[in-house]
Amino acid sequence: MSDETETDETESETEATAEPKKGSKPPPAKAGKKRKSAAEVQKELRELSKAEEKPPADLKKIYLRGGAVVLVVWIIAGILRHPIGFAAAGALTIAGVVAMLWLQRYMKKTQALGALLKGADTEEGRKHALERIDADFKKGDTQAVIAKAQLQMQDDPRAALATLEAVNLDKELAPIAGQIRAMRAMIHLTLGETQEARALADKLDLGKQQEPKTRVMFAAVASEAWARTGQGKKAVDTLDLFNPEAPDMGELRAQLWRSRAFAYAAVNDTKGVARAVKKLADINPHLLGMFVGQKKVHPLLEREAKQIVMRLGIVPRKMVRQKM
Repeated sequence: MSDETETDETESETEATAEPKKGSKPPPAKAGKKRKSAAEVQKELRELSKAEEKPPADLKKIYLRGGAVVLVVWIIAGILRHPIGFAAAGALTIAGVVAMLWLQRYMKKTQALGALLKGADTEEGRKHALERIDADFKKGDTQAVIAKAQLQMQDDPRAALATLEAVNLDKELAPIAGQIRAMRAMIHLTLGETQEARALADKLDLGKQQEPKTRVMFAAVASEAWARTGQGKKAVDTLDLFNPEAPDMGELRAQLWRSRAFAYAAVNDTKGVARAVKKLADINPHLLGMFVGQKKVHPLLEREAKQIVMRLGIVPRKMVRQKM
């Protein structure tokens, strides 16, 4: 009996270690963690930093409110029965109609561009979207320019930068000019061109941004630029106004922790750097690649990031060495 039991056990072990039969799926092998390129890491950061999709404005409500205002003005003009009153009511009506038509066109254009961006998840999809933008929108259309740059950033940051630099910011409304400056500064930071980013960051007026998440993004970009050009304290003080872990930060957490990592390194706050790097690793360990082997990264920050990526096996040890 003992010999038979041993034989059965041996046969069971042999069957367990035997190769799977044809047609059956082999057990999934544990894939080693693959090192991502700097471009892939930056793309992942941009994906994490994307704003949530917002529903389009309710044009029906806007029209009703605008119509109500015009109606009240006409009622007042009718009560006063004065030529100036009727002239003012007429002028307001014309202005209202023009504004409504402009808003309608603006919303349709925004929705069309949003649909193009949403469907551009692959290189081929982005190529198609870029062709559509060039064909369907005017060359000087600022909305189209911004959408085009967002697509180009995925594969060719230099091309995106050239697209944005072609916009004359002096002729744009302040919010649009600020958005373009922030995008240009972000690209310069990605490329390690800190002085160029700093020049743009200094022109961002954080206090006049009404949209909360836009204000946070501007602060994160400006703070990173300041931190990497010798104004670490200013960067830390600015970032302390925002809590990256607040529930409403959501997709902006990665951008804020990235900026904090640079800011803490600039003031030699070792514990702060360690905390920021750990938070980024918790979001996605591959994000730490932006601090390893890149231009203009503080040694303290690079060293902390290296330790974690090497411990996790994300970057092979031979790939981590820097050329002196």
